Amino acid sequence: MEHFLVGGFGTDSRLYSSVLAEQAIGSALLETQPGDMSDYDAETAFLGEWGRFQQQVFYLLCLTAFPNGFTALSIVFVAGTPTHRCLIPAHLNLSAAWRNSSIPLEEDQIPGALVPSKCSRYKVDAMLGYSDIGLLPGVDVNLSHVPREGCVDGWEYDRSNYISTIVTEWDLVCDDSWKKPLTSSVYFIGFLTGSFITGQLSDRYGRKIVLFLTLAIQAVFSFSQAFAPSWTVFCTLFFVVGLAQISYYVSAFVLGMELLNPRMRTVFSTVGMCMFFGLGYMLLPLLGFFIRDWRKLMLSLSLFGLLFVPVWWLIPESPRWLLSRGRVRDAEAIIRAAAKKNKIEAPPVIFRPLQKELASEKTKAHNICDLLRSPNIRWISITLWLVWNTVTIAYFALSLNTSNLHGNVYFNCFLSALVEMPAYTASWIMFRWYSRRLCLFSTLFTGGLFLLLIQLIPAHLIYFAITLEMIGKFAITTAFAIMYAYTAEVYPTVLRNTAVGTCSMVSRIGSITAPFFIYLRSYSVSLPYILMGSLTVLSGLLSLLLPESYGMPLPDTIAQMQHFPGCCRRTPYTLSNTEEEEKAAE
Repeated sequence: MEHFLVGGFGTDSRLYSSVLAEQAIGSALLETQPGDMSDYDAETAFLGEWGRFQQQVFYLLCLTAFPNGFTALSIVFVAGTPTHRCLIPAHLNLSAAWRNSSIPLEEDQIPGALVPSKCSRYKVDAMLGYSDIGLLPGVDVNLSHVPREGCVDGWEYDRSNYISTIVTEWDLVCDDSWKKPLTSSVYFIGFLTGSFITGQLSDRYGRKIVLFLTLAIQAVFSFSQAFAPSWTVFCTLFFVVGLAQISYYVSAFVLGMELLNPRMRTVFSTVGMCMFFGLGYMLLPLLGFFIRDWRKLMLSLSLFGLLFVPVWWLIPESPRWLLSRGRVRDAEAIIRAAAKKNKIEAPPVIFRPLQKELASEKTKAHNICDLLRSPNIRWISITLWLVWNTVTIAYFALSLNTSNLHGNVYFNCFLSALVEMPAYTASWIMFRWYSRRLCLFSTLFTGGLFLLLIQLIPAHLIYFAITLEMIGKFAITTAFAIMYAYTAEVYPTVLRNTAVGTCSMVSRIGSITAPFFIYLRSYSVSLPYILMGSLTVLSGLLSLLLPESYGMPLPDTIAQMQHFPGCCRRTPYTLSNTEEEEKAAE
């Protein structure tokens, strides 16, 4: 594993090594001073980098992201909207000519193209009258003079792609078409709620218990959705699924960041979790292709939750979190068990006494308010929230838009998922070689630029427009992966899970509105791309203000955070020795 990122945070190995060396020497000198502790990574370095313990934690935590991929975007097929038209009851005594002409033609989104209306038909009483006296439509009767009416008898749906969806079952079309994007928004409102609640619960009660509790909730409520008797009940259950899903994803992400050594953190955060999410996403269109009834599809997806029951006994709690709660003995027990699994002998004393400012922090209850308490952390948080929102809007809008693209809906969804795999690899490569600000700026600016170019493509060049959209999706997915890893790097241990959860929570404003960005297609096909592209380009420029964490060790306390704006200052943190220094930093 020597080819992996030295220090896990940048290529400047000398900088990172010097910081660790200073901390290691400092800890040796402080052995006679009760109340001080050296760096966690230095204290646990004896475990090695890629032993059996690290491998087990890495792959099992990554595996928890697998169902996240297909559950998050299952709505693409569960709420698929097939081609539809007003139903003309079979018992009506209409001639073949009038039955074939019963649906008026309307201009499509492509200028000049006429398609059957989806929400209106010629008035049945009028057609019956003309049919009874033998008048022919378009010959004896000018159809523009025939009165129209809504689909009072329901709709007739094309069954070539879907046997059943919530749209076809509960007629979420025409006047009720707003319910389809609202269904996705309700799910993301659950994301918002889960991000707010579980970030603080995880920091207070532990990463592991929140991870597995929310995994169980997600599986049970996904299973229950398959038996929903109405759209309202389905949305209520979907809200809880969203709440649980983001909760276990964030908890697993932070748990991996705190259990793994510095070299593997970057791989885990930018490739590991994201790759397994992408694999789950790729499985979705394959399952959807073979299971075209939405209830059976929901049942199939929910059963994957059973795979994680044995994992409870294979993943430990975060020793770093235990230390922040003052539970040194429990943390040492986990590290000794890890050393035994790696066939390494642990030293007699693993964690030396805590430094004063860390001891002060462990007894202080931290919450979401700490993300806004001091000017430095406030500006970092606000900037990150804005960037997170834009990335989330673009990512989910493009993912949900696959059903609207030209061609086979299952292939388009698979292609959208496939694009994410090289994107996650690219995020790791960029994290390996380049600064964080440059990574964010380049991916956001590029993605936004390609989305803006789509409006300039002629309507007949459909596949070229799809290619540009997939390139934009590639860049934005890369930015999404980088955002998670960067956020975990820039915040300290005492706030890390709360910070990542809060960023995810605030970004749900973006994901809640993302389905309605796609809904804007009904007014103009180009409008969603113009809005997404503009916001993404602006966020790319905004990301240049963020502090640089490239080559920096993970901060444990608020005082150790980098300064905003990052373009002005970039210095490794130094451990403060007094409460006065800590308070001054805050």
